[in-house]
Amino acid sequence: MLRRPRAPASSWLRAERAAEPDRTATTTVEDRQAEAERPGRDPGRPVYVISVAAGLVAVHPRTLRIYEGEGLICPARTPSNIRLYSENDIRRVLWIRHLTQNLGVNLAGVRVLFELEERLGMRILEQLYSEGPITRSAPGEDPDAAGTSR
Repeated sequence: MLRRPRAPASSWLRAERAAEPDRTATTTVEDRQAEAERPGRDPGRPVYVISVAAGLVAVHPRTLRIYEGEGLICPARTPSNIRLYSENDIRRVLWIRHLTQNLGVNLAGVRVLFELEERLGMRILEQLYSEGPITRSAPGEDPDAAGTSR
């Protein structure tokens, strides 16, 4: 009995895939934050395993483990010791990435900023975010003339 070879994908499946937008390429941080702020979601509830959390913030899972080892984030653990990240953890990782990559703060500095924010009860990080990246002046140049303050 001879069988006809099957087509790799039927036309309806191809049409369905073509109609779906590519969400991985067009998702921005603002989109992720808007999704996180939907009503009915508890931002403190741990729901994301490490691979999903790493994908949401575009880092390697090892980076999340390093942040945990440095004491910057503290994900919940299941009884079988699997890390679970909440929306608050994801937001905190986004802050860490912004501080380290855009403002040039090292991880020890990030820890100090987080501790200060907790002690003072102020939103220091939001003020840093609104100030933008720091531009450094050349040696011997007046820092005030370059428009930076230390």
